[in-house]
Amino acid sequence: MITKDSIIGDVLDKYPQAAPLFLQMGMHCLGCPASRGESIAEACAVHGADPDKLIASINGLIGE
Repeated sequence: MITKDSIIGDVLDKYPQAAPLFLQMGMHCLGCPASRGESIAEACAVHGADPDKLIASINGLIGE
């Protein structure tokens, strides 16, 4: 299950189909080493996105 503390790079490595959800929140630098090392909570804070909504979308997509 994906949480606010999940690292974006780990999520994308395991669930590449989640990439469009990050792009929709305005995170267009998914290949950047810094962004891949951020937690979902950190990325959402930087991009002004709701982490709970993003996590629910990712978990829904991956079936968890």
